Amino acid sequence: MRYVAVLIAAVFLVLYAITIEHPYIQAQSTTQLQSQIDASTRQINQLREEIAKLQSELNNTTKEKQTLQNAINQLNLNIQKLQKSISLTQAQIRQKDLEIGTLSTNIIGTAEKIETSESQIANSLKRLNILSAQPMVVTFLSGGSLSSFFDEAAQLEVVRTDLQEHIYRLNTLKEELEQDKSVAEDKRTELSRLNNQLSQERQGLSIAKGEQTKLLEVTKNKETTYQQQIAEKKALQAKFEQDLMNFEAQLNLIVNPGSFAAPRAGVLQWPVSNPLVTQYFGNTAFATQNPQIYGGRGHNAIDLRASPGTPIKAARSGTIRGTGNTDTTCPGASYGKWIFIDHDNGLSTLYAHLSTISVSQGQSVGTGDVIGYSDTTGYATGPHLHFGVYATSGSKITSFPSKSCGGKTYTMPVADPSAYLNPLSYLPAL
Repeated sequence: MRYVAVLIAAVFLVLYAITIEHPYIQAQSTTQLQSQIDASTRQINQLREEIAKLQSELNNTTKEKQTLQNAINQLNLNIQKLQKSISLTQAQIRQKDLEIGTLSTNIIGTAEKIETSESQIANSLKRLNILSAQPMVVTFLSGGSLSSFFDEAAQLEVVRTDLQEHIYRLNTLKEELEQDKSVAEDKRTELSRLNNQLSQERQGLSIAKGEQTKLLEVTKNKETTYQQQIAEKKALQAKFEQDLMNFEAQLNLIVNPGSFAAPRAGVLQWPVSNPLVTQYFGNTAFATQNPQIYGGRGHNAIDLRASPGTPIKAARSGTIRGTGNTDTTCPGASYGKWIFIDHDNGLSTLYAHLSTISVSQGQSVGTGDVIGYSDTTGYATGPHLHFGVYATSGSKITSFPSKSCGGKTYTMPVADPSAYLNPLSYLPAL
């Protein structure tokens, strides 16, 4: 009984905290709350349909010719999609609030039933105590009638049966109470995740709008200026790759084949949601058609579609070995803003062309943690994520001179050619 009283007190404290944080759930019936939940569900489904349509249009623009107008269209569609995603997350937050409100109503009702059941048990125990105070056989032998003897026996049996029923009901109510509390806690956890997601989406929207402004400012809204910008980036990238190839040839890093995880799907997770590969690893068509850009070695990573402001996630738990920004050395030539993570299985991963870096050297991260946001820094003629996988033993972060950018010095991840691994050998199948 003491346990039940403590449990009820704890429940009311939890409910008080919920109603203080979400005051509008007070004084609403379960029917009213359910009606609002149903309306919220319809809104969520409609927003999902609109986002899917915008995503389809966005996918189509990536297949079109690289022109300024197409780039602007991409940014506009991405901004619209992010705005819809924010509205969707806000609707999901409202729905979680309503669901918590419904559960709180159920919990209050169950707690009240527990109190009633406790009172019934207490009354049954009192009656049972009175009836059992003097053995019935003593009553009978002291002059009581046979009829009164059997009446008292039947009454005692009824009280015992009632007591058993009340105890069973109390146990059932306690189980219901614990279950509703557990569901409410899960929904509060989900609510916290949605609030975090909303913050990420708002940051992504800010980045996307900034990229749109920057593109229009740099190009002056002229196609010739845009194409000139792309040509300049390609020329800078070709010079950078030559610098990198010359430096890596001198590294003499030894890669032990047994020092890193064997290729297997699922060793790493996709660093973006809804992944789409826009350029593969190795001698891709683009790499073959532009041998000057990759020094004839092929593409050393994969490129994933990532509109400006897309949250970038750690592919596996690990430690940040370093971060940096090659644009401070040679704008538009290399990785731009990058993050390099060491994992527990002998693999390291690179994330490049970012707008924002949300982690720092030495920091531990978990699989799926947001570590930054995408953009077009470095050599990126269109928005994407450059995702590379390395044998840790054959890679390091170091500095080397840039002959192509006024004798400046790059600081970034480098590796022996044999340390570059195909990311698709470790990622889940698309």
